[in-house]
Amino acid sequence: MRALIVVIGIVFATGTLAARAWAQNYPWCAYYSTGDGSATNCGFVTREQCMATVRGIGGACEPNNRYVPQSGGAAPTGNADHR
Repeated sequence: MRALIVVIGIVFATGTLAARAWAQNYPWCAYYSTGDGSATNCGFVTREQCMATVRGIGGACEPNNRYVPQSGGAAPTGNADHR
C-alpha cells in the first residue's frame, strides 16, 4: 500500500512538473509540389529559409496567415510576385 502511494506521488509530480510542448508559430510556410498531392511546412522564420528549402524540389513560399507574433512584433509583409 505504501509503495502504491509513493508511485502515485511520483506520477503526479512528474505530470505536474513536466514542461508542456507548444506548437511553434513561424511567419513563413512552404507549399511543396508533390506527385501525390501537396504538403505544407509552416516552420520558417524568414522567407529566405523557406525559399532555400523549396528551391530544387518545387513549391512556393507564402506568409503564414495564422502567424501571431509573440512579443508584439510585426507580421511579415508578403510580396505577391515571390512565387
